[in-house]
Amino acid sequence: MSLQVFAPDKSVARIMLPASKSISNRILILNALSRSPYAVGNLSDCDDTCVMVEALRSGSTCFDIHAAGTAMRFMTAFLSQKPGEWELTGSARMKQRPIRLLVDALCLLGGRIEYAENEGFPPLKIYGRPLTGGKLELEGNVSSQYISALLMTAPCMQKGLELTLTGRIISKPYIAMTLRLMEIFGVGSRWSGNVIAIAPGTYRPVPFTVESDWSAASYWYEMAALLPDAEFELAGLQSDSTQGDAAIADYFRPLGVSTRYVDGGVRIRRDGPVCREMNVDLTDQPDLAQTLVVTCALKGIPFRFTGLQSLRIKETDRMAALKTELKKWGYLITDVDDSVLQWSGERCVPETSPVVDTYDDHRMAMAFAPVSAVTGSVVIRHPEVVNKSYPSFWQHLASAGFKMKEL
Repeated sequence: MSLQVFAPDKSVARIMLPASKSISNRILILNALSRSPYAVGNLSDCDDTCVMVEALRSGSTCFDIHAAGTAMRFMTAFLSQKPGEWELTGSARMKQRPIRLLVDALCLLGGRIEYAENEGFPPLKIYGRPLTGGKLELEGNVSSQYISALLMTAPCMQKGLELTLTGRIISKPYIAMTLRLMEIFGVGSRWSGNVIAIAPGTYRPVPFTVESDWSAASYWYEMAALLPDAEFELAGLQSDSTQGDAAIADYFRPLGVSTRYVDGGVRIRRDGPVCREMNVDLTDQPDLAQTLVVTCALKGIPFRFTGLQSLRIKETDRMAALKTELKKWGYLITDVDDSVLQWSGERCVPETSPVVDTYDDHRMAMAFAPVSAVTGSVVIRHPEVVNKSYPSFWQHLASAGFKMKEL
């Protein structure tokens, strides 16, 4: 199925954003490790979280987490320390996403994991048992989800964990988020330089309510930047958020969008000057790349975004996907060293009737929907992919005055 999205001339709306997927999935693991009797408040209803809820509640020994990368990584570590024999599998794309670094790390810490099909990739056969723990070195430029998975299980290890991250550390805010949430559940840590130390300990159960998702907010910032006359109130966002993607407010300021914190959320609108070019290091916020790349291209702002090395192993190769899709509209984006996306302003002849391919990637669909604000309308294939993180995205667009037609 495809969906044609038509933008309104102006839009003023209040949007109840979904709960943070990143926080929800971490809290589910911490709730399980603490044997908490409390239900998590405002838990995300996205696919990634739903499969984790199902896996943790299920009495099965075989879990299919579909395309949920966070669930694959967090559940691999969680099941490694849970006595029993487990199988963890996923979608065809998930079976192409590497997991060797995490598996090797867990085995060095006393775990036992085997590959059920292809070496280095899911599905996994996990033989859960008490982990020894101890000292471990891991490259700092791997997915922060690997690191968070190890950190959350660290207190359950007999020797705890002293994790040394070598080289440049990416996605630091996600690591900091994990440690902060662990502290709420009663486990402290020490992060000094490139070493994170966590002693053996016990989590304590606590009631917890999840805040709204700053990553989801980014698409509304994009729409505010591209629509001539728009103002959105985004409910549930916090100024002292644990989410690294809260930086979207700073990144969109030079794109002309102001942020004002109000009771219960933020109010955004386009009312400021726009920069002539943009140069940003997204090492700590790689999930904002699609939003910023598409926005800058459509506004004709040359850009250079660095720190994007993790984009190659996301739901799709996001660097290749962005280059391919924006070329359909005549924008020639280039990449450098598998970590940089840039655009000098170079154009080519656009396709007559371009259609967005989403590559089974929720962020491709949501980052390209605001193209309609510039072109009048945009056609998006497989719009249902938004269920991965923001199931109500299209309904929220409709409430903001966008029209949609199934094709």
